[in-house]
Amino acid sequence: MPATPSDAAAWLSRNAVDCLPEGGLEAKLKLGRPLRVKLGIDPTAPDIHLGFTVVLQKMREFQDAGHTVVLIIGDGTARVGDPSGRSSTRPILSDETIRANATTFQEQALKVLDPSRLEVRFNGEWLDMAMPDFFRLLGTTTVAHVIERDDFAKRLAANTPVSMLELMYPLLQGYDSVAIKADVELGGTDQKFNLLLGRDIQRAYGQAEQVIMTMPLLTGTDGERKMSKSFGNYIGVTEAPDEMYGKTLSIPDTSLATWYELLLGRELPQELAPRDAKRALARALVERFHDADAAEAAERAFDLVHIQGGIPEDLPEVEFAAVGGSVHLPALLAQAFGVSTSEARRSLSQGGVKLDGEALAGDALDLPVEAVNGRVLQLGKRRFARIWAA
Repeated sequence: MPATPSDAAAWLSRNAVDCLPEGGLEAKLKLGRPLRVKLGIDPTAPDIHLGFTVVLQKMREFQDAGHTVVLIIGDGTARVGDPSGRSSTRPILSDETIRANATTFQEQALKVLDPSRLEVRFNGEWLDMAMPDFFRLLGTTTVAHVIERDDFAKRLAANTPVSMLELMYPLLQGYDSVAIKADVELGGTDQKFNLLLGRDIQRAYGQAEQVIMTMPLLTGTDGERKMSKSFGNYIGVTEAPDEMYGKTLSIPDTSLATWYELLLGRELPQELAPRDAKRALARALVERFHDADAAEAAERAFDLVHIQGGIPEDLPEVEFAAVGGSVHLPALLAQAFGVSTSEARRSLSQGGVKLDGEALAGDALDLPVEAVNGRVLQLGKRRFARIWAA
């Protein structure tokens, strides 16, 4: 770790898009104490994907430099819904869903963060505030300032509704910085408005203003949009090694340099062909989030199926109940692979379902038990199960 505040600030901000205000991080480091570095997560989904680890890894760098990470689980703000990057209002989640997702998020964040320098807080602690306190918070900014935000401006120009709840969201996130006395706040580039507003709100409450740092957004497996569960172009940090490996190999060549930089912290090896660079990337990611043995096994399994045309060695076995001597394939696919029956029907119609390597006809919704029993059912390129009649 660099010895001087100037060098430390340059190192910590080296791959950030924004570090504002200029010189602010160096000034904070000159205080000579561990900084409180804030990251907020709204538990709107049960899993963390690789895109989110870009910010988590930056938080880990602050931890390794001796600073304290304050991970805020937005059980309060999740009831509002972050409008960042949205063209419509987010659905409101139930309390049970928020609690379940929050538990999973904490567990998965520890795949990157050091628990010894981690403080976990729930912003429901302070956002359940009395009305006079809420009115004080509302008085820290103006409607004109909030609707300058790009997301809101675009929606209003298109006559798309913006709810009052959504207008409140940046203020609530900003108040988190007041509650935990943040020195630095991190987020993706889509969070820049919220992070800057946090500085305004801290100033209104008489606090020293936080430094804000934004990190690049990782493109998803489609190579076009940011990685998001909403777009279906994500890789979860807890996905099975085979899935993580195979999905990584599916990214376009144009994404390789960015993925190497943001996920591995190094440049794309110029001596490797794109195919070999993807394999090395896939191995590294599986090893990071699982282990070396899992990475080796995932690569062997991929080669067996996709290069040698074989069937994986360790197949899950699924028992099904036959009705009248036949099996309904959409229901069987749903049971075996956890998909919806509508998705199963769509895969069948597109030729994406095979038995022992042979594609099934799109209208093959019901098959005799003997045509399925003991055979290998395949959905898509990477999901297999051996089927047995109960």
